[in-house]
Amino acid sequence: MSWPSDCTGRPRSAGPRRRRLAVIAGMALAAVLLNAPAEAALADCHVAGIAQGVQCGVVRRPLDPADAGRGSIDVGYVVVPALARRKLADPVFMLAGGPGQSATALASTVLPVVARLNTRRDIVFVDQRGTGRSAPLVCADPNPGELAEQADPERQFKQLMRCKAELLKLPYIHAERDLGLFTTAIAVQDLDAVRRALGAEQVDLVGGSYGTRVGLEYLRQFPTRVRRAVLDGVAPPDMVLPASFSVDNQAAFDALLAACRAEPACAAAHPKLHLHWESLLASLPRPVVARHPLTGREERFTLTREMVLSAVRGALYAPWLAAALPVAIERADEGQPEGLLGLAATFTSRKSTQLAIGMHFSVVCAEDLPRLADATERPAADFGNDFAATYERMCAGWPRGAVPEAFYRVGPSMAPVLLLSGGADPATPPRHGERVARLLGARARHVVVPNAGHGTMALGCLRDVVYKFIDAADADTALAVDASCVAGIPRPPAFRPISPGADSPPEPMR
Repeated sequence: MSWPSDCTGRPRSAGPRRRRLAVIAGMALAAVLLNAPAEAALADCHVAGIAQGVQCGVVRRPLDPADAGRGSIDVGYVVVPALARRKLADPVFMLAGGPGQSATALASTVLPVVARLNTRRDIVFVDQRGTGRSAPLVCADPNPGELAEQADPERQFKQLMRCKAELLKLPYIHAERDLGLFTTAIAVQDLDAVRRALGAEQVDLVGGSYGTRVGLEYLRQFPTRVRRAVLDGVAPPDMVLPASFSVDNQAAFDALLAACRAEPACAAAHPKLHLHWESLLASLPRPVVARHPLTGREERFTLTREMVLSAVRGALYAPWLAAALPVAIERADEGQPEGLLGLAATFTSRKSTQLAIGMHFSVVCAEDLPRLADATERPAADFGNDFAATYERMCAGWPRGAVPEAFYRVGPSMAPVLLLSGGADPATPPRHGERVARLLGARARHVVVPNAGHGTMALGCLRDVVYKFIDAADADTALAVDASCVAGIPRPPAFRPISPGADSPPEPMR
């Protein structure tokens, strides 16, 4: 047995054995009395992409909070210590999206966005249960896979069932029903256990996409423990994800068509874009030959409607990618789908944004699918209900956890909350943020970034807005932070490919 390390990773001084036992017993007793873990034992560690020293910690959590006899899991987290000697007491907890993203895997990407906050505050990345270092529900990744496989829903379902069979062999999964214990409501209890382990009275929450749902649930269960909250791309607990996507994807795509008509260069280059789109959809499914965007291998497969819609949906997340859609759509209509397929692979090929598929379905199948039949959203004309039908098929074979009815209710917040929405977001557009802001009450403020897509915090002046909101000395000052600068963030112009002999650069001066 080795003794715990101190926060530097060095072994603690041994001292008399009796004294050690007394100290350990006292800490354990205090933890029981306070219903909290003892103070965290952090160890120096390294996270890829982060140059400064960071610390890693673990809290042991019951797999099922209602039944301790069902075993336990370790929830891992990373602390990026404040740079200043006199740091502030409220750490910033970063909440990852997905559901299924690992917060620690995203740490190197997210840290520069909150660098100013890190001057005087610790930044904490907690891997939500089922992701990263916290009992991950990750399956063997078939990526890049064959394009034909992406076009076959039945093959996708069988792949997910193979994934489930793999997960049932994990040491922390003892029965199929255990996969239902990775819901948001349980996960935020893990999050609060990390807060207690770090000895923080209050925390600042910063969540993006699905992370905003986690933030809202933490606000519901632990309202006094939140000092400030920033929710970027609001995904409320009652949005019924598969149904809302059809409507929101359609609105974002219609806005793209309108933006092309309004931009002279785009309108001139693509005067019949809407006709190409209609023609492309009407031609599906159809056999095509195309090179795989990741392997470069030429493949013969059937291009389906869902493949096209998925590619368009993914590109709409980021306006700089959506700028290439006019060209990609026209060429796909002409039998050259490589551009669309390449856009679809842009996000899925990045390891930092890949999802823990098991955790993803454990959340969506428990929280969204049971409400699908009663959803008020009706499928949009182009995007239809294929997306929802896919999730219905997948969730039919996935264990479904219990979700308390109170989970779906958003009430007034005691803490100031800044909600951010991208006007061109195809997943969590402003309509969701507006509704949640009303429910949160007087201490909520909603800021819309007109030309932004999914996720706004990293854009231009938004970093400064978020910093000032969290750093403000009092709630009134925080809620009054000036965010007028967001109106100046432009929409990228339509992409113009360079053809041989056209648009050639001028000869250099000699």
